[in-house]
Order: sequence, then structure tokens, then C-alpha cells
Amino acid sequence: MATPAHPAPAQPGIDFRAELQPIDGFGFSMAFQRADLLHGARGLSPAKQREVLDLLLSKDKGAGLSILRLGIGSSTDKVYDHMPTILPADPGGPEATPKYVWDGWDGGQVWLAKEAKDYGVKRFFADAWSAPAFMKTNGSENDGGELRPEWRQAYANYLVQYAKFYGQEGIGITDLGFTNEPDWTATYASMRFTPQQAVDFLKVLGPTVRASGLKTGVACCDAAGWDRQVAYTEAIEADPAAGKAVRTITGHRYSGPTEVAQPTDKRVWMSEWSPDGATWNENWDDGSGYDGLTVAADIQNTLTVGNANAYVYWTGASLGATRGLIQLANPGDDYRVSKRYWALAAFSRFIRPGAVRVPVTNADPALQITAFRNTDGSRVIEILNTATTESSAEFSLRGGHDRRPDGYVTDETRSITPADIVSTHGTTLKATLAPRALTTIVLD
Repeated sequence: MATPAHPAPAQPGIDFRAELQPIDGFGFSMAFQRADLLHGARGLSPAKQREVLDLLLSKDKGAGLSILRLGIGSSTDKVYDHMPTILPADPGGPEATPKYVWDGWDGGQVWLAKEAKDYGVKRFFADAWSAPAFMKTNGSENDGGELRPEWRQAYANYLVQYAKFYGQEGIGITDLGFTNEPDWTATYASMRFTPQQAVDFLKVLGPTVRASGLKTGVACCDAAGWDRQVAYTEAIEADPAAGKAVRTITGHRYSGPTEVAQPTDKRVWMSEWSPDGATWNENWDDGSGYDGLTVAADIQNTLTVGNANAYVYWTGASLGATRGLIQLANPGDDYRVSKRYWALAAFSRFIRPGAVRVPVTNADPALQITAFRNTDGSRVIEILNTATTESSAEFSLRGGHDRRPDGYVTDETRSITPADIVSTHGTTLKATLAPRALTTIVLD
């Protein structure tokens, strides 16, 4: 009996003619008054502010992040780490006329949004952690609690008014969320929704947004875990009215790595994550699980396994033992930059909004590879070599005119550093890949 022949492994290749998911962008948040810190609340000078803004937002000098996630507040004070609400007092019931309050500052987020707009940012995602305390079953903005059903319309109006206030400031809220981690009770601002409760509220919020005249899409539901978001996504997809209300499915990934795609044809954003760790970490690869290489691997996995259209990191800059990208002095006129920042920047600087991910055939399990085609025709390949030894890779390229490519390396000693490690001959690309490093290749 003849032994069946094993098929030869497919030749490694990248097909820039094909399309997988579109990319809406990469982003960050400065909620909970982190934007005020960046504005100098603890002593950061205008010159240093500009340097940090460049790092976060400049396409030439920095990461060129293109999505800003704003926090819709629920606090009645302006203490640091709280987010002030636009409706601090119960108007007298859900049918009473609300007395909104707007300071034009919003914990520094208005200033930051205007700066981001000047850098070219077009996506402003406003998300609420909690409704005002008087709208909730527990009477507090903290410790979970649920939205009282009789307050649904008033809460929808409240969210729309927040977006309108930003419109008055010249910032169009493009994406609007009503819940953050509805599957988890936090000691700070938080509010619970079951999947069915989220669907019920979407049936109110969707028509309210449509009637407002705002050019705003609704996002849902920012579950704490990507796997937990699946139940919310399924509930939305099963209800035509809720499905009509939602433009973008959003999920976090704190409960574990991304292992599935969301069951939807809508846009899907990984809308918040940062690695664990109780200390500030600047390292690239220290085995801690909250270093730069960890972030690079998570981006690759979220874009491929999760099929995400956007990747929004949690905090851009904060104080002390922050898991953010940048650590600001407390107090003082200084800052430090982590390798987590450089991991994200290696993607966001080169893969621009409107890009599409394209298929990659890869035979080496030690290499995590993604590839993209930008709207301007440039092509980007991201290769994370997880092996401890240098390796070489060879790919056949399909689509585009192949000129001399640019290579950049990010590892313990390099940060998107130009390197002569890649060449093309005809439709074949060859690259030398440093160990435990992220190599970014750009073809015009």
C-alpha cells in the first residue's frame, strides 16, 4: 500500500493584491484627568508638553496615533483621577429638564482633542464608565450598579448632549459608547449591563443619536475580556433594532489573549488594554509580561486572530507605577518613554487609517507576521521574531512595484531604528531578523 504523499508547505509569501480587514487606526486614552497632567497640572512645561504630544500624535516624530478615546465623566467633583459629569444634580426625575454644566475643559480632554485634531486625528471615541449616580440602582457612580430602566431615555439624551458640547468646541465625536466593562464591577466609576440590558438600552440610544443630527456612530460594549464580549456581540446581532444602532463592536482583552474573532460583520475595535504590572517598566524583553515585546505580540495576535479593525491602548501618559506608554514626572518637568510605546509606534506610524491587512503565508512558527497596504500605495510588513537567535526570511511578493525597501528594528537597544537588513530581487524579499525583535519593512 502506497504511503500518501505529504503536501509540500506553501512557499512563504505576501499577497498585496488581496484584502482582509480594513484598519481604522491605532489609539490611546488620557481619561481620568491624565490629559490635565499632560497640560502641566504637575509641572510639565509647554516645551515638554509639545515633545510628548509629538511622541503620541506626530506621524513624523512619533507614533502618529489616530484614535483618541475620551472618558465621559460621572463624578460631581474635579478631584484628580475622577471625571466630572455634565449633569451633577438630579433634575428631579427622568422626565424633568436637566441642568447641564459644561466647563469647556473636561479634565483637559477638550484641549487634548483640539491638539489631536491639529495633528490630523479624525476619530474621537467618547465612552462612559458610568451614568450619573442618581440614574443608577446603587445610587453611586462607583461599585457597579445598573441603569434604572426609567432613566434610559434621559441617559441617552445625556450622552448625546456630551457629544454636542464637544461639537461646540469644534470636535466631532465620531464614536459614542455608553458602557465600559459592563461585565466587571470596579471600585471606581463603573456600571453593569447584561447583554440583554445592553440591547434594551441600544434600542433607545440608537434612535436618539439618529434624531440628534450628530454624525456619530454607536459603539458597544467594551467588555473587560475579548472572550466576554462575544456574548454581547451575539445579543446585538440577534436583535435587528440593536444591530441597526451599533456601528462598531468594542472589546477589551484583560481576561486573556484574543483567541477568537467577534461573531459580527461590523467593524471591531480592541478598545482598551495594557499589560499587568505594579511597577513602571521600560524594558523591551525582560520576561515580565508587561514589556515592549509583550505589546508587540499582542498587537499581532489581535489583528490576526481577533481580526480587529483598530487597536486602542489604554493610557498614553500618566504618573508613577503606570502601565501607560509614557511616565510623567510627579511633580516636575520631565518624562520617560517605555519600550511599550515603541512597540505600538512601530505599527501606528506606518499603518495608517484606511489601510487593509493582506494575507501572509508563513512557514516559521517563531515568526509572527502581518502585512498591510496603505491608501497611498505604500506597503508595510511587521515581523516579530520570537526566537532567541537571528534568522533570515524570504517571501514572494504579489502586488505593487518593488523598489528598495526600508527596514527598521525595535528591540532592547533600538527604537524604530533604520537598519540595512532587507532587500528585494524581482518579486522576492529577503530580510535578516534580529532575535527577540520587531522588524518593520516599508515598501513604497
